[in-house]
Amino acid sequence: MKHIYKLIFMALLVNSISAKSLNTGDNVFRAYCWGCHHQTAQAFGPSFKQIANTRTKEQIMTHIGSPKSDYRSLGYKRSVMPSFGTTLSKKELDLIVKFIYSCKDMK
Repeated sequence: MKHIYKLIFMALLVNSISAKSLNTGDNVFRAYCWGCHHQTAQAFGPSFKQIANTRTKEQIMTHIGSPKSDYRSLGYKRSVMPSFGTTLSKKELDLIVKFIYSCKDMK
């Protein structure tokens, strides 16, 4: 039941934010991702740090656009992440992927 409330909250949040304000990766993160992900800590979903350290940019883009199509290839038994394939513009997708990669450990 908690998951349903989170998804409803995310949908309401997304609808309330103007697309004009989504001009940075941080803004896209706050608009679509922060309810389930954090930059460095495990939340409902994995941290951006964990994602950036274990996935390619292509895997990240695919999962954001169509999580139901590739969750098994990432080692998950199920996916509750909503698809943002038609929600995000190409620019917003690029911004969020760059933002995720900014959380990667420096080696």
